Amino acid sequence: MDYPYRLTKLPNGTRIASIEMPYMKSVSVGFWAAIGGRHETARESGVAHFIEHLLFKGTKRRSAKKITESVEGIGGYLNAFTTEDHTCYYAKAAAPHLPHLCDVLNDMFQESKFAPTEIEREREVIREEILMYRDQHSQRVQELLTETMWPNHPLGRPLTGTVKTIGNLHREQLLRFHKRHYVGRSTIVTVAGPVAHEHAVQLLSPLLSSLPTGQSPRFIRSHTKQDQPLVCLNTQDTEQTHLAIGFRTFGRSDERRFALKLLSVILGENMSSRLFQKLRERHGFCYSIQSSVVTLADTGAFHISAGLDAANLEKAIRLILQELTNICQKPPSIAELKKARDYTIGQTLMGLESTSNQIIWMGESLLAYQRVLCPEETERQLLAVSPEEIQRVAAHVINPAHISLAIVGPVKNPEKIRSWLS
Repeated sequence: MDYPYRLTKLPNGTRIASIEMPYMKSVSVGFWAAIGGRHETARESGVAHFIEHLLFKGTKRRSAKKITESVEGIGGYLNAFTTEDHTCYYAKAAAPHLPHLCDVLNDMFQESKFAPTEIEREREVIREEILMYRDQHSQRVQELLTETMWPNHPLGRPLTGTVKTIGNLHREQLLRFHKRHYVGRSTIVTVAGPVAHEHAVQLLSPLLSSLPTGQSPRFIRSHTKQDQPLVCLNTQDTEQTHLAIGFRTFGRSDERRFALKLLSVILGENMSSRLFQKLRERHGFCYSIQSSVVTLADTGAFHISAGLDAANLEKAIRLILQELTNICQKPPSIAELKKARDYTIGQTLMGLESTSNQIIWMGESLLAYQRVLCPEETERQLLAVSPEEIQRVAAHVINPAHISLAIVGPVKNPEKIRSWLS
């Protein structure tokens, strides 16, 4: 199959990537800044996410209301998100509106006003967002887990910042951060839909050429060491007890990442997984249980999370640990591996039928690997994984001394819980 992605690099370092999907009626556009929570100092924690909010709050040409109306008014969709290492602003609409989407996103990206009244208003909005996440126990337990896994490191801080750090950020800090990081070398634009690459470049080049070249962002590498289980409790009188288990892993360039992904699928990424079948279907301990993998430049994480009755907490943790031990000691069967592989490949290919998922695929590939990965290449890597490789990566990652556990619920004795992990 021909390589479907095209890439152009402008003189200022900005990259434009596209895939032509002539059979689609919609087009999606993503503006990416290679800047996220891990690039922040402790005092400016939450600044990348704060800026994400502010870019929707008015430019020299459009008010906050006009920004949303200009996309929603043509039947489109506009949103953004911030992660540990990037921020993305994206829009989708019927294909003839591509020039308009590019203009709106670029206007937000480069010409936001950072009006003092909007900053103060949005400061309160983000404060409410932080408090909302605290009340969402499934979200809160994840924040506690990352804090436990990466103590005193940017990766251990919430992407939203805290009420204190958000309250202390002033306009000059926000402007400096935006000016320093929203530059050519940190910017990627991705386009997917019935549009030729040359046309996308022709539309975007005049808009993006004014970006200064700037410097690529730097981050503090993770050097966290752990030689014993870590437990973090947030004792609350909740109906459900939420638990999150984590192990640190290798970075995204490690070839073992394909085996790690399949390990996660086998253990907990769908309803046929081992943990779902054992804890929900066999014992009825929880409504859902899931595993996931986080991959970053220099490190990563393997997570397991669930919500259940506190009375079943010890039994559930011991069952989870038993399944982890099992896969460390014995490789999965060929049939189980095939199901996990087919599921992973199938989910990827079905997702890439969407223009929105295509711009995410291109942006994350370029940020991670400096090129757009071809789905067929990823499929080949997954097909090459053997049962023994999955067992080896499990034994490497799932080290009992490296486990971190966070719990939100009516639980008060960390030492007792720590004894369950031995």
